[in-house]
Amino acid sequence: MSLPGTGSFGWTAAGILLAALAGVGLWLWTPDKSRAELEARYLDAPADLMEVAGLRLHVRDRGPRDAPAIILLHGFGSSLHTWEPWARDLSADYRVIRFDLPGSGLSEPDPTGDYTIGRSMEILQALMDRIGIGRASLVGNSLGGRIAWNFASRSPERVEKLVLISPDGFASPGEEYGRRVEIPLPLKLMRYALPRILLSMNLAPAYGDPGRMTDAYLDRYHDLIRAPGVRDAMIARMEQAIREDPVPLLRLVRAPTLLLWGEKDALIPLTNAEDYLRVLPRATLVRLPGIGHVPQEEAPAASLEPVKAFLAR
Repeated sequence: MSLPGTGSFGWTAAGILLAALAGVGLWLWTPDKSRAELEARYLDAPADLMEVAGLRLHVRDRGPRDAPAIILLHGFGSSLHTWEPWARDLSADYRVIRFDLPGSGLSEPDPTGDYTIGRSMEILQALMDRIGIGRASLVGNSLGGRIAWNFASRSPERVEKLVLISPDGFASPGEEYGRRVEIPLPLKLMRYALPRILLSMNLAPAYGDPGRMTDAYLDRYHDLIRAPGVRDAMIARMEQAIREDPVPLLRLVRAPTLLLWGEKDALIPLTNAEDYLRVLPRATLVRLPGIGHVPQEEAPAASLEPVKAFLAR
């Protein structure tokens, strides 16, 4: 029996539609993972979690303590794990420090709510003081590169050499300096919906050959982005990003600088390298054919070779 004016088919179709929408919602909904679960999988040792600048930071400090120090700075949405092959190789001859930025990886969100470049530099300096590093070479990818060159411009006495891998800094066409970037709604919705397949689609452009993005890499990104508070921190970092003209600061950099750029970088194109070469007084460029935005993941051995040669000079 059906209600007057309705057919049983109409009610069946409505029920199927509602069930389908509920199913899509459940498929899209992506809850946080517990910090205990993530630490069990991704934390090497409890001592790698340390108090720095009022927050709990995930830090890996490996290699001879009396060797020259290198600090590796990851990009947006990434973690210290992006450097794993490089860190393993470099730690034979250098003291290699890498850490998760606040609200990334296993580092807890910043209780101040401040995710600006200024706060990132404050944390970097506090970490160096905390572990007794007076001077180090900085290696930064993308956002990490922007933090590195900002730090080198403001604290030149603490930077030995600078390696910038597809660094962020110059405005894209159509962007204006001094203004906040509007965050698209779909990016804000990742707080609730981040199925693995959608993350894969967003990460693929970072690779010159998306086939080199292994399941292990994708699993790690998907897990760590779901750490408690990380997605809120990522959104806050985007909302607080006000791009300033980098030229005046870059002109203050005195450290010898290596620019490392994948020729197939679809996120920050190789053409940006010319902007840096024009203003960095002691910079050289190495191009990586066939490689994208994260050479330390896509081709770790080949991309590390020019870095080791540069650091050894």
